[in-house]
Amino acid sequence: MKKLFIFLSLIIYSCASISSEKIDTKEILSVMKQQEKAWSNNDLKGFMKGYWKSDSLKFYGQNGITYGWQKTLDNYIKNYPTKVDTGTLTFKINSINKIESKSYYVMGEYHLNREKGNANGVFMIIFKKINGAWKIIADTSC
Repeated sequence: MKKLFIFLSLIIYSCASISSEKIDTKEILSVMKQQEKAWSNNDLKGFMKGYWKSDSLKFYGQNGITYGWQKTLDNYIKNYPTKVDTGTLTFKINSINKIESKSYYVMGEYHLNREKGNANGVFMIIFKKINGAWKIIADTSC
């Protein structure tokens, strides 16, 4: 009987873990969908709601590492000042993997459809659940 209890407990735990990962993935994808909409409306502050509002945020791009939420926003505003610059953003998610209980990494592609010329690239971002919300704490995009 004890072995049956342990076996059933392991099955229940495994199912709960799988279910939890599905919920986490759905919530992370929702954040990214909101980012697509905000970016496509040239709402860069709205886009940045998906990022951790902290000086510890790290963004790694063609110009090296940027530290901090405000500096990252400032760079976006400088480089994408108008709707012509932001265009329409779509993400293609290639992989979402759990790092630990409240952290995931997401690998994918971004596509900007713009009148002035399309821009495409790849990214790897790290999401962490902070105060009940999924936030990007590190972003590598090129």
